[in-house]
Amino acid sequence: MAVDAQTFRSVLGQWPTGVAVVTTTSGDGWHGMTAGSFCSVSLDPPLVLVCLARDIHTHALIERSGVFAVSFLGKDQAVIGHRFAGRESGDRFARGTWAPAPTGAPVLAEAVAWLDCRVAYAYPGGDHTIFVGEVQTAETPRRTAPLLFHSRAWGQLADPLPDEVTIADTGLAAALHRRVTASGSAPARVTRAGAARLLDAVRAAGVRVRTPVPPGPQMNGAQLNGTGPARCPSWSVLVEDAVSLTQVPRDSPVTAEIVDGPDAPRLIEAARARGLAVVGRVSDVFAPAREAAVLAAVDRLAAAGCAEIALDEGAEAASPLLVRNVLQEAVARARPVPLRVRLREAYGLGLANALTAMKSGVRRFDVTLGGIDGGLCAEDLLFLADRLDVATPIDRAALVAAAADLEALWGSALPGRTYRAAS
Repeated sequence: MAVDAQTFRSVLGQWPTGVAVVTTTSGDGWHGMTAGSFCSVSLDPPLVLVCLARDIHTHALIERSGVFAVSFLGKDQAVIGHRFAGRESGDRFARGTWAPAPTGAPVLAEAVAWLDCRVAYAYPGGDHTIFVGEVQTAETPRRTAPLLFHSRAWGQLADPLPDEVTIADTGLAAALHRRVTASGSAPARVTRAGAARLLDAVRAAGVRVRTPVPPGPQMNGAQLNGTGPARCPSWSVLVEDAVSLTQVPRDSPVTAEIVDGPDAPRLIEAARARGLAVVGRVSDVFAPAREAAVLAAVDRLAAAGCAEIALDEGAEAASPLLVRNVLQEAVARARPVPLRVRLREAYGLGLANALTAMKSGVRRFDVTLGGIDGGLCAEDLLFLADRLDVATPIDRAALVAAAADLEALWGSALPGRTYRAAS
């Protein structure tokens, strides 16, 4: 029984490869494409091969010119790879510094390495042609990690840090709500008005905030309809049943967070029918012997149509090794649905686990301003990202100012480590 094309492509996608740009020259200029089918053939003489589909323009040009060059891309050159793969419009040679090699084929000056070749042999290979090139010249212009391709995704293995991270606050509103409604020992300064002002400040910094109750008439129209400050993202609410879901306005910017369980598929379907973005949550993801159950939950939530899948650490502090093992598998299973992670700050492991999560492909984190609920502190995570030169759309200075206001409102020092120094 013949293997169908989709299965064949899926299987081959599990074999990680480098990413290279194959270029050539012709009478009307330079041409090139991104290719993953490349390998070495011989050391003496130095031979390499590339496999090109017979119906593409670059194939015809190499067949005519008899020359080609191969430029290996580094981990920071995915944009060049995307452009030569046709995923972006425009002049393919506009990015990077390109120069003609001795054969006339262009090579990328900032590539990890490049080879300049003359075609020695051409063999039919199904719908491709196997071009074997004798290497004329070769160089390794710089030393950096290569760009890799695996499971139809670029850079996840070669680029251990993301280009950008973002956060949502899933603990502040509930912690303030408990202080406001508590009797007796609660500080008088934690008022509803004070809590509302602080939550607005966090949202104005660009942070999505989870409210402990479904948004209703107590929120003003600008907050609910997204017509307030330009930086404000939506609220989110933890939806536990169909009744609480009906309290979330249809087609609003409110995100419904739904915990995996027997009722989750029905609630997710109902939330999406109401025009809401859905975050599916999985609890206690790093507990021993839970990995199989967690990955099965990720599969279910991705299939159910969640816009994001959130993994909560749980009560026990996880080790970075366990975090890595679970997240690397979960990220691959969830793709293209993005994962977000909520970590705890315990025994100094919070930021270590955050760094591990970033290296495992996670770019979104659930945190709490000041770390007042035991979760990872928002401003500490952004401090780490800043030191790693990882960008963020969040206004860190505004968030640090909000943490200082929270300390005054809270009446005691916050667990967070960086807000005092930063302010």
